[in-house]
Amino acid sequence: MSALHELRQTIARLRAPDGCPWDQEQTHESLVRCLIDEVSELIETIDRADMDHMREELGDVLIQVYFHAQIAEEAGLFDLEAVAREVNEKLIRRHPHVFGDHQRLDTAGQVITKWEQIVKQKLPVPTAADEGKIQQTAENLTDDELGKQLWILAAAARSRGLDPEGALRRQTDRVIADVETHGA
Repeated sequence: MSALHELRQTIARLRAPDGCPWDQEQTHESLVRCLIDEVSELIETIDRADMDHMREELGDVLIQVYFHAQIAEEAGLFDLEAVAREVNEKLIRRHPHVFGDHQRLDTAGQVITKWEQIVKQKLPVPTAADEGKIQQTAENLTDDELGKQLWILAAAARSRGLDPEGALRRQTDRVIADVETHGA
């Protein structure tokens, strides 16, 4: 039996009626914070080039993938096989230069250019009015409005070739380092 199959069985057992009460209570929504935390810890190992801990952090992210797939399977929505099938199909679809009869791309630069063309076809381009909303005051800011504003800002950054998540992560690291150096 493969280790991946064993992990799938372990997650199913934890969620079973005679499994772990905490695991049984979890939902997609309740696990969001755990998923974010595990991905953040993986990113930290990458940022620090900490290969000794990367395998462990990749495993923690994998647990989250299996956990969410198990919850979906229990609800009759989809299973882990469907997740793997869909992501495999997406990889093949997004690499026509490898798996299709399209023009071969010989450099990473050519691949990035092609990828940007594909992404631009799918993402709406923020308008000046959308970007202006970012500058509005936060007096009546709601969770929905915050989400809209963050999306607009991230889309505007991406349309200019910037990495909003990376920029935020690096700024957070700078703030943490500054607090640790100078205090709150």
